[in-house]
This record gives sequence, C-alpha cells and structure tokens, in this order.
Amino acid sequence: MKKLLAAAIILSSLSLGACTETPSVNNTYQSGDGTVTEFKIAARSTAVQWAGVDSDGIPLSSANLTGAVTVLNFWYASCPPCRVETPDLVSLAKEFDGQAQFVGVNVRDSAETANAFKRNFKVNYPTLIDANTGDVVLAFTGVVTPSAVPTTLVIDRQGRVAARILGLAEKATLRALIKSVIAEALPD
Repeated sequence: MKKLLAAAIILSSLSLGACTETPSVNNTYQSGDGTVTEFKIAARSTAVQWAGVDSDGIPLSSANLTGAVTVLNFWYASCPPCRVETPDLVSLAKEFDGQAQFVGVNVRDSAETANAFKRNFKVNYPTLIDANTGDVVLAFTGVVTPSAVPTTLVIDRQGRVAARILGLAEKATLRALIKSVIAEALPD
C-alpha cells in the first residue's frame, strides 16, 4: 500500500509540475529546462533495477538489458516537448541500433494511447506503461529522480545512470552522451 501511495504521489507531481502549460505573455510551454547532468564513472550509484510491461503486454526489465547501454525516455502522448523530441529519439535509436537500447517509459497513458502515438511517430523501440504502478519512476527515485517530463536517462552497461536530461533532449547532446557511454571500457 505504501508503494502504491508513493507511486501515486510521484506520478501526480510529474503530471502537475512538469508537462503542463503555464500561462505567460506568449503562452509558451514550460517544462524541464534541458539541464544535462553527467556522472563520472566513479561517482555513479549502484545499478538501478527496474521492471515493467510494455505497451504490447511484454515484460521488460533492466535484467533483460544487462551489458547494454540503455536510453530510458519518460514521456506521455499529450506532452508537447515529448512530441517534439520523439522524431530525434527514433532517429537516434536507428543510428545506435546494436550499440544502445532505447526504452520509453509512459507515465500517464494507457497502452492503446501509447501504441497510437508510437504508430503516428513510427517509434521503433518498446515503451513501458508505468501510469498505473509507477514502478519504473520509483526505481530511480532517490538516484536521479525523473522530476520532469520528458526526462531522458543514459544508463551504462552495468545498469548505472551515466547521464540525465531534464526536459527536451536535444539530438546532438543526447548523441554525444550516448557515444561517451558506448566508448567507456567494457567491464572485466
């Protein structure tokens, strides 16, 4: 019960505080500011264990991706910057095919809505549906909390967070982060 309550609080704060339209002079979108945080290898926390079910009903977890560089993108369909960055994420997933695994984490939508979005944007990687449980968001809470939507995490081969982008992920920046983690020496 405590886990479910914590998930509800985190998800509601993500929904209310991150991907909302804030009135302003020109009514522009306000979200995470694109802040990039990189973690040196020695400063990375322990591996984060996460698990969920994708929009096609297939279980997926960090255990499935052991040894792979992983890019986790927290999003939902009506989030304006999520819609802006998706074509770049799809392009980068193709560019790094075989070198990095992209995984979406939908924090608000049903599987049907997520799949419609994926078809519309030709998303070529799995999306976990985390709206009901918040399990994936909770796994990262206290490590590098995804406190804005979108948030993109680059995870090293050991399952440790190597970088985080709060807000819209610029393609060139994300590419550089992924390349940097791919270039790291393989563990013994």
